[in-house]
Amino acid sequence: MKKIIINATLSSAFLLFSKGTMAQKNDTIHISGMNINSSVLKEGTHRYIVYFKMTKDAPRSETQFWTRTIKRIEHNGTKAIEINQEWEDKDSVMHIVKSISDAKTMQPVYHKTWWSFKNPRAGNTKTVTETIVDFVNKSVQHNGNLLSDTNTTRQAKAIWDAYKSATDKYSLNWHLDLETFPILPFKIGATFVIPFYDPGTSAPYEKVAYTVTGSAQLMGYDNQRIDCWLLEHNTKGNKEVFWISKKNKEVLKLEQEINGTMYRYKIKLGFSM
Repeated sequence: MKKIIINATLSSAFLLFSKGTMAQKNDTIHISGMNINSSVLKEGTHRYIVYFKMTKDAPRSETQFWTRTIKRIEHNGTKAIEINQEWEDKDSVMHIVKSISDAKTMQPVYHKTWWSFKNPRAGNTKTVTETIVDFVNKSVQHNGNLLSDTNTTRQAKAIWDAYKSATDKYSLNWHLDLETFPILPFKIGATFVIPFYDPGTSAPYEKVAYTVTGSAQLMGYDNQRIDCWLLEHNTKGNKEVFWISKKNKEVLKLEQEINGTMYRYKIKLGFSM
């Protein structure tokens, strides 16, 4: 998704343990509903701390806690996976999401997103928005208004046009990237071309490349060594490296470098209340 926890002791639970083995061979795999394995997703509550560093050695800032809950359900008589997200900043809930995907293919079925953010142009008063994308009924609602080709306001038109770019195509929900990466068919040197769409945003359907550059270990609690795949994504001014546990199939860490000066991290919490 284009679009932070605690103290140094906790975050150090996932420090790099050893240098990774670098990829030797490139193998492009176009991701579809036929070559993913959604059965590896673990039901229950998972939490991440997300934060920035304005330089490599700067203190952590812009800290957020992300809670993501996975459960298997039936939706309109079909097996599905429901993933709920709640993002907290320093003093409030800023983002709530409910996503439903086909249980086997992870094709999006329904996506409801709610944002509360400060608007600096209005004296930092909070602005609330809500968007619902119903892929079955082929409808999009934004702040209670049903969108269509007749919409002319800039934001509504952008959201509708982005939705149309993903219709009648296989896609995966980019807002569920932390649940998407574990289900990929990992092997050294593979480049996954993922058909991503971030529902309810102005970002259109896009095929995005992520490469398995190697493997390495993270040091976990009680000196546990965790073997991980390294999954890398690069665009101009942006480098992301995800660490995915080979055993538990979970994203444990993201290290993102922005313009070579700013850094963003996501760290999975081993346990939380």
